[in-house]
Parts: sequence; structure tokens; C-alpha cells
Amino acid sequence: MTSTETASPRYVGIDEWPTAELTTAIIEAQFSAVAAVQAVSAAIAQAVDLAAARLGTGTGRLVYVGAGTSGRIATQDCVELRPTFNWPDARTLVLMAGGSGAFLRAHEGAEDSEADAISALDAAAVGPSDVVLGVAASGGTPFTCAGLRHARAAGALTIGFFNNPGAALADVAELPVLLATGAEFPAGSTRMKAGSAQKVALNAFSTALMVRLGFVYKGLMVEMKPTNAKLRIRAQGMVAKLAGSSPEAALVALDAAEGSIKLATLMLARGLSRAQAEAALDAAAGQLGAAMAAAGAK
Repeated sequence: MTSTETASPRYVGIDEWPTAELTTAIIEAQFSAVAAVQAVSAAIAQAVDLAAARLGTGTGRLVYVGAGTSGRIATQDCVELRPTFNWPDARTLVLMAGGSGAFLRAHEGAEDSEADAISALDAAAVGPSDVVLGVAASGGTPFTCAGLRHARAAGALTIGFFNNPGAALADVAELPVLLATGAEFPAGSTRMKAGSAQKVALNAFSTALMVRLGFVYKGLMVEMKPTNAKLRIRAQGMVAKLAGSSPEAALVALDAAEGSIKLATLMLARGLSRAQAEAALDAAAGQLGAAMAAAGAK
């Protein structure tokens, strides 16, 4: 397999290509990035199941470790979990080489510090209930490799996403996931295919994980919090659809449930009081489908 640092003969002379040909070739390359993720869908599914087993207890955290482009892509996946699924901020952690400032301004030298990763993990008391994701295009970034090695020794589940075959991360992570994207356009620019593959892989992992943990019901994001006008309208539509009610009734139920889509759905669909709906959800470990089934028809 070729690495992300390999110069592809196909791309020699790209500076002389017509612009239309140039952009077409760049876009075409992205298809191979998605194909690289599809090729390891079974490994991603395994990662989801293992992570769900750890995090389903309600105490573990998702910890993202990365540097440079990979760290920024990992950070993006992490910060989207709360607005999309209402995954608690207290149950996520991003360890970015160079600190949070490196998300907006590159600190490339920070990726060489193994000590920074180790001290950050120790400060966060990462342990057996946590799931640590390491993302590195090269698969050999010292910050990321040291972080996963240390987290694994502490008992955490470690999953490594990387793009170069034979990389150190393959041995460091408990579950390595190779996204074999090959030579870049241009050579070594891992924000291209490698970055695209990482984005798709992390999207697949975190979204499937949230589904397994009960944050999605009948294809809807039922844990979402209606924190603005757009989301309030979306929540109203969800409750109306799930409860088979009018939009007006759904809005009344949402207000009574203080914005909780799950509670509003149970109250409206099963004729429960808020206290009864809360008890039903607690008994079903937060799973709306199970709570709906247990409550029976209205």
C-alpha cells in the first residue's frame, strides 16, 4: 500500500493542468476516501459495540486525542455530540496537541511531545470506564501514540484511526482502524483524502454509537434540546410524528416536559403525567422505544 507521503505519478505536473481538470481530479480523489472507510466498516462496527458496552453504564467518557489536521477533525466530531444528541459535555474530552489554541492556529511542533499527552490524560484521570480515540494520518504522531499507549495501560478502551499501513498506532491501539487512502493530492497533504476519510469514519462511529446508546428513536434525534427557534420547531415536529398528534398538542406537551422530546412523546402518546413519563423512562434506562412499549397503548 502507498502512504500519505508518497508522490503519485498521476499528479505530476498538476500545476500545469487546466483549472477544470484540476478541481475535477481533486473531487474525484474524495471518492476513494469514502471507499477506504467503507472497506473497514466491520472494524468501525466492532469499535461501536465495544464503546457502547463501556459507555452504557452512564459514567465513561469519550476522549479524543490528536494533533494538527487530525486533531481538528476529531475536535469537530466531539463538539457536535452535545447539540446533535445532547451527549453531556462532562462525558467528552479533547486532547489536542498544543492545546485548544491549536484548533484555530497551527502548532505543528506540539505533536512531538509525548509528555504533554500523558500529563493531560493523568490530569483527567482517564481510566477503565473511558473510550479513547486516537486520530493520526501518519499513524506515528508521538503525541497521539503516547496518549493511546498510556490510556490503554490505564485500562481505557483505545481505538486508533490512521491512514498509513504499518504505522505505530496499529500496535498501540487495542482496536486499530486503518483508513488506507494512499497518496495525496498533492503529496503529503493529509487534509485531503486522509482528512476526509477520518471525518467520515468518526461520523460513522459516533453516530452509530449514539444510536446504540438510545439517543435516536425511529430515525429521530430524540435527545436533542430545543435551544433555539429552529430546534423548537424541529422538536415540535418530532413529538407530533412520534405521538401521532397535532403540532399544537405537541407544543403543549413539550412545554409541560420543559423541552424534553422523550417525555413529551410519552406523555402525549401514552396519556401519562410528567412524573409517570419520567418513571417509565427511568425504568427503561432512557430508551424511548422500550418505555413506549412498556407503557402500552393510550
